[in-house]
Amino acid sequence: MSGSASLGLTAPLQAAIAEAEELIANAPFIRTEADRLEGYDYLAGRIRMAMQTAFDYDLEQPVFINPTHQFSRQGLDNPDAVYFNAYLREGVSYVIRGRRGTSADLSFQVMGGSYSADSAATSLMAFDDRELDVAEDGSFEFTYTAEPGAKTLIVREVFNDWDNEARGTLTIERVDTIGQPRRALSADLLRKKYEVAARSLTSSIQTWFAFPHFFQYKEPVNTLTAPASTPGGLSSQFSSIGHYELGEDEAMVVSVPRCDDCTYQAIQIGSDWYASTDYETHQTSLTKAQAHTDDDGVMRFVISERPPALLDGTPAPAANWLETTGHRTGPIMLRWQQLTRALSAADGPTVEVVPVAEVAKRLPGLAGLTPEEYAGRIAARQRAVARRMIS
Repeated sequence: MSGSASLGLTAPLQAAIAEAEELIANAPFIRTEADRLEGYDYLAGRIRMAMQTAFDYDLEQPVFINPTHQFSRQGLDNPDAVYFNAYLREGVSYVIRGRRGTSADLSFQVMGGSYSADSAATSLMAFDDRELDVAEDGSFEFTYTAEPGAKTLIVREVFNDWDNEARGTLTIERVDTIGQPRRALSADLLRKKYEVAARSLTSSIQTWFAFPHFFQYKEPVNTLTAPASTPGGLSSQFSSIGHYELGEDEAMVVSVPRCDDCTYQAIQIGSDWYASTDYETHQTSLTKAQAHTDDDGVMRFVISERPPALLDGTPAPAANWLETTGHRTGPIMLRWQQLTRALSAADGPTVEVVPVAEVAKRLPGLAGLTPEEYAGRIAARQRAVARRMIS
């Protein structure tokens, strides 16, 4: 068919990319050129996600896809989690099979509707692997018939010990279409997919611009909430949220008791794009397995642009230092998962903002690392992400 006219299928996506670029370029929180460049990198992830949403999802022959990862960050994504999504059709039965890995938590959630700039999606069902019948070899299987309003099945595999926990496997199949061929391509089908990609691109950017104002940014700056069951979240997850604003010479000290009544506990900071910051080559998150715990059972984290010096003035990254990577402002989130009890304010964080130069005086037991030790930590993070993530 050489010389045939273009079908013009990509026109909606081209227009959406141009609109999305304007949204990014005019984001109200951009202060520096670095912020703007980060926005364009964020845009690439949104385009990638939009294409996945439109072309990889299939209601007739469903598969789990991984839309959120180190190259496609969104929704203050958890650096410790691998996310899987599959679209559902109401009234249809699905078989989910897998083999349980050694991660700290494997959870399932059915969502109704979708996140938007006006509201959050509705959680219809949420449970973790403790409710599964897991065989000795780690295998499991269950059937789910999509209830009224069910749109998406989300699976999260969460890692507390990046070095020693391994991923499992997971599949989904639709009972009434397994064994049948995928529907043939047509111009109308492809046109619809490109239109879906276009709508998904702009709506996702608008959604995540608005979303933190429903939660994080309702709280006073440089504070963190008491632990509470995560709104619309997992059945056994509690979280504490807030946002920071720090000068170049300021640090936030977040103190929180180590909790041994959960398999997973962690803290992370993010950017104003409401996305994780570079958790591969910087230490922007820590789990209880990675963090230093003081003798009194408390983990004390230092959030700052530059590392606090030790008491003797030696410049050394603290073991529990969280790098702001050039961000003067951003969200903070602490999570506890697979809890065996409810948490109270006594289990939650306390916050103090101090000059970076005074951190060591406030925390005389501050554990420091040599540059070589810190580089080793970063190398370990890179290797762990490479082992578990799907690009």
